[in-house]
Amino acid sequence: MRHLFRGSRWACVWLLLILAPAAGLAGTSAQSTGKARLAKITFDGLKSLPADALAAESGLKIGDLVGRDDLQAAADRLAQLGLFAGITYEFRSQGEELFLTFHAEEAPRVPAYFDNIPWFSDGELAAAIRKAVPFFDGTCPEGGAVVDRSADALRQLLGLHQLNVAVEHEYIGNPVGEGMIQEFHITGAELKVSKVEFGDTLATASRAIQIHVSENVLGKPYSRMMIDLFLSEQVRPVYAQKGYLRARIGPPEIRLSADPTKPLSSSVPVFVPISSGAIFRWRGVEWSGNTALTTDQLNAALGMKTGAVADGTAIQAGFDRTQEEYGRRGYLDAVVHPQPEFDDQAGTVSYRVPITEGVQYRYNDFVITGASLAAEKKIRAAWTVAQGEVFDKIKFEDLLAKLQARKEEIFGDLPVHYDEVGHWLRTDAQKRTVDVLLDFK
Repeated sequence: MRHLFRGSRWACVWLLLILAPAAGLAGTSAQSTGKARLAKITFDGLKSLPADALAAESGLKIGDLVGRDDLQAAADRLAQLGLFAGITYEFRSQGEELFLTFHAEEAPRVPAYFDNIPWFSDGELAAAIRKAVPFFDGTCPEGGAVVDRSADALRQLLGLHQLNVAVEHEYIGNPVGEGMIQEFHITGAELKVSKVEFGDTLATASRAIQIHVSENVLGKPYSRMMIDLFLSEQVRPVYAQKGYLRARIGPPEIRLSADPTKPLSSSVPVFVPISSGAIFRWRGVEWSGNTALTTDQLNAALGMKTGAVADGTAIQAGFDRTQEEYGRRGYLDAVVHPQPEFDDQAGTVSYRVPITEGVQYRYNDFVITGASLAAEKKIRAAWTVAQGEVFDKIKFEDLLAKLQARKEEIFGDLPVHYDEVGHWLRTDAQKRTVDVLLDFK
């Protein structure tokens, strides 16, 4: 017999335990209560979660007398953890004993990210969470009881250090990487960045970095996310431009010297360890999968010279241009996927770049909403690609730039009133056509 749970909905199939002697379940107690003694709990379908810990989370104990309500409640408790995309259970009876199996489909989990809790290392925060969630491995589901209990464990840790704050969590996109994160942050504490030091002279001597620190970091509310973004957007490019393509920057460290028995400090000094590594020079690039653009055309768009310092920002800009060249020719689904190969002994970097070009699209039509007839006429007049011609994404982006920042180039003296322009490209791969959709608000 099986009970189903999927996502946030479940189909209840009330399970009648047949406890008559004919079914092999003897005993006055079992027959009178409609329950059987739980002999074993097993899980299948688990990939990384520990079965023993989940059995404890179910609330059931070996030796308990259990009936349909107990099994239902156990399944609900497991579902509410947030760890499962789906969970079902089934059981079988043998004599006076009941054997229960949960069939589990684990939900995706993402890294836990501690934003503005500077007094403790990630390891210390993780250890606090494991007291409440023993199977915590540095990752969390999108939501559910596990995340709430993790936040409560952090709040209790801070309370032990005389800091009465709220701990909140949010499922958000990773600001400096791929995918999502479960971000934990506190509210109710005034934390300010008091100092930023770097473990390398290049960052210390960089005027651009120091200006940004002075204007946008010092004295501002402490946030690890803010620091990480600063390192990604301001510090790493300085190293990349000089060929330090494998520089190790961060993670930032908070070096507090206060007595841990006293109230936690609101002044946050930040130290950024940096190991610059070697300077790399450009060796070359090997393209594959390209037919719409020749190797010479791709190399010209990339713009790198053999033997020159491998300027990481220039390399990225070059690959962006190759992507734009495909967009200019109607290949809107083209994917350019650079894969670096470092030769540490020679101090060079080369790239293998497989390309998936996809189909070539031709322009079909505009769909414009929220604009007056006069404004729509102006927009169509400004669009220079005729129906049936190869779609030029660069011209599309230029049109958007005018609509958003240089309206007079399209509308002239015509009065128009809108705050934003929603825009989409609706492609039909089978027909190889694309429509432009504009929505004025």
